[in-house]
Amino acid sequence: MKYKVIPFSTYIDHRAGFSKLVALQLEQLINKYSEQGWTYLRMETVSNHVSGNKGFFRFQVKPDTVMVSNMLVFIKK
Repeated sequence: MKYKVIPFSTYIDHRAGFSKLVALQLEQLINKYSEQGWTYLRMETVSNHVSGNKGFFRFQVKPDTVMVSNMLVFIKK
């Protein structure tokens, strides 16, 4: 078996329906990879720790942050 993991980020126009646009983007990605022989398995959420910056004499200090990424997992048998 082979696995493929791709990032899933949505881009929306706030004037349109949020849920419908997110669903459409997800559907398009699943269909795109399905045409290449991949089967959608699940969506995973990955937390990434991003180190901050102590700055220079306390100027431009950036605290540590956590970034969350959604990943689509596909499988090919």
